[in-house]
Amino acid sequence: MSPTGTMRTPQILATLVSGALFGFGLALSTMISPEVVLSFLRFRDFGLALVLGGAVVVTLLAYQLAPRLMRRPWLGGHFAVRPSAIDRDTMAGAAVFGIGWGLCGVCPGPAIAGLGAGNLPLWVALAGIAAGAYLQGWLADRRGGIAGPMG
Repeated sequence: MSPTGTMRTPQILATLVSGALFGFGLALSTMISPEVVLSFLRFRDFGLALVLGGAVVVTLLAYQLAPRLMRRPWLGGHFAVRPSAIDRDTMAGAAVFGIGWGLCGVCPGPAIAGLGAGNLPLWVALAGIAAGAYLQGWLADRRGGIAGPMG
């Protein structure tokens, strides 16, 4: 990002290409199909374990190796370690997310990718995700806390 906080053209293009690649990967792995996800969560189909495991390995390598091999990120800025805490709110959020994922087989990334593939019933799941995100932000504001990464 530039000093004013706006994205430059290379960053916008990198974001669009990354998002398209991510969505394509979710579609190719069939993770955009709630039925496939629910089959995985019921331990009937372990294909998504390879997808999730591969994603974890690639992310782990990128987070560990990129700061060691590069002085700065390609598109500017700097590498940073972000503090994380496992507290009551994190555990409650994880539980609600897991229950929702287990009931309907949908999480945000695959839901958006599924819309692009024509799975229009996912609008219902996305409405629930948006309502939950809004509620979390509203509760955090009432407590005077941080609303999350966006706020």
